[in-house]
Amino acid sequence: MLNLDIFCNLAKRISMNVSFTKKQADYISEQVESGDFQNASEVVRDALRLHEFYRHRIIEDLKAEIEKGWSGSSSSRSIKDILRSKKKEEKNND
Repeated sequence: MLNLDIFCNLAKRISMNVSFTKKQADYISEQVESGDFQNASEVVRDALRLHEFYRHRIIEDLKAEIEKGWSGSSSSRSIKDILRSKKKEEKNND
């Protein structure tokens, strides 16, 4: 495992010790060696920015789908009917 000290240059400096798997550490090293990043901290900060962006996007998409479900018309099928139908689909796909 790779231990990485991460420094954030915001209003105050924060240091964290983070452990990575070998696969993650290798990826971070590859990114730095490629020249796209100057150090491991930049790779981790970029990954966190992307994670935050995509996580927010996924949550917003899920909220929109839930709202469509709530505002849509009601189904005439019961929960048991839906479950039976799903089990039947799975059986047919085997």
